[in-house]
This record gives sequence, structure tokens and C-alpha cells, in this order.
Amino acid sequence: MAKRRKADSSERLSELVVKGMQEKKATNIVVMDLRKVKNAVADFFVICTGSSDKQLDAIADSISDEVYKGTKETAWHTEGKNNKEWMLLDYSSVVAHVFRKDLRNFYALERLWGDAAITEITD
Repeated sequence: MAKRRKADSSERLSELVVKGMQEKKATNIVVMDLRKVKNAVADFFVICTGSSDKQLDAIADSISDEVYKGTKETAWHTEGKNNKEWMLLDYSSVVAHVFRKDLRNFYALERLWGDAAITEITD
């Protein structure tokens, strides 16, 4: 029963992350379900692209706001707020990745975690 609750909460958390991304017009949003991937570091990666420093900031802030409104949780770790190239918000079971376009193509997380079930979110 506890395992099911965790899965439900991580799914809900990934939905809130997507909502935060959509609120600020992030593009190329994908949800990677890593629950069946051996040695995965989280249940879900949610990845999106922003087109400017300002938009990357806005997306990250929106994710934080939506997750907090929906769960009262804050990210236990964040990275990349200063360099505005790849921002990461780690909620333990769900990790949000906000990329500048050229770096998203360079790091290609979708290919790196190729065994994950990938859902593309349409606008």
C-alpha cells in the first residue's frame, strides 16, 4: 500500500511540474517515466525547453509555485539558477529539467535514459 501511495504522489508531482512549465509557455515538454529503469535516480524526469534567460527563470519559478500550491513541498535541491542554461529542480521522486535549447540537444537526456517510457506533452 505504501508503495502505491508513493507512485500516486510522484505521478501527481510530475503533473504539477508539467502545469508549471505550461503556465510559462515552455516548449518540447516530455515526461520520462523511470520507474521501470534499473538504477534510476527518480521516478520521473520532466524536461522542457525555454528560449531566454528570463523565460528559464519564469518556468523554474512557476514549477516551484505549482508544486508548492499542490503539495506544500519545496525542491530539496536546485541547480543552475545562476548560469541560466540548465536549471534543475529536484523533488526526490521527480526531477524537473529546464533547458536552454542548445544545451538540451547537447545533453539529450531522452537518449541517455532511453529505456524510460516517454510521454510528449502537447500544447
